[in-house]
Amino acid sequence: MSGEIPPHHHLIENKIANEIGTSRTPVREALHSLELEGLIESIPRVGYVVKSINEAEVEEICEIRAAIEGVAARWAMEKAPQKLIEELRKNISVSEEKAVHGDPRTFIDLDAQFHEIIAGLSGSKRLQELAQTLRRHMLRYRIQSIYLMDNVLRAIQGHQGILEAIEKGDLEEVSRAIKCHLEQSKKDILRYALKEVTKTEE
Repeated sequence: MSGEIPPHHHLIENKIANEIGTSRTPVREALHSLELEGLIESIPRVGYVVKSINEAEVEEICEIRAAIEGVAARWAMEKAPQKLIEELRKNISVSEEKAVHGDPRTFIDLDAQFHEIIAGLSGSKRLQELAQTLRRHMLRYRIQSIYLMDNVLRAIQGHQGILEAIEKGDLEEVSRAIKCHLEQSKKDILRYALKEVTKTEE
């Protein structure tokens, strides 16, 4: 999920097994699991390849995430409002500090952590699992675009907007802030994808 393997890349079982020092069986099982998750696809007479960015899927994931994370935020605000605010403040503070040092790669874990804090404090294990699965799917699209500093700064601003709405205790504003943040993430992903397609065509 680091984004080091580009879309359409052919995944060869033997090569992967040799690189990580294992047999083909666990590699085959891992590839099958990734296919079930929709991260790679199996093509007859070719094998497994990394799936490319699908605009419709990005739209779908963002919309579902907005709904689920809106519920997560509401439950977290009801169950542990002060802890929620404190942990999100700390996350944003560290994110801003890392951004100042100019290394966007360090923001990837902090970005995931921000959303995990909200889901974790919702008190629902089922919701946490759903949110984590959706973030994982989103990450394969997001991973490359988030390496760009402008996108990192926009993401931090989005997190700040969510926190401010939570501090006000305004559930409708929280939902709007989450939706706005994910909408911006979607735009960043698709903008990056368009640039990559243009480079390929050139």
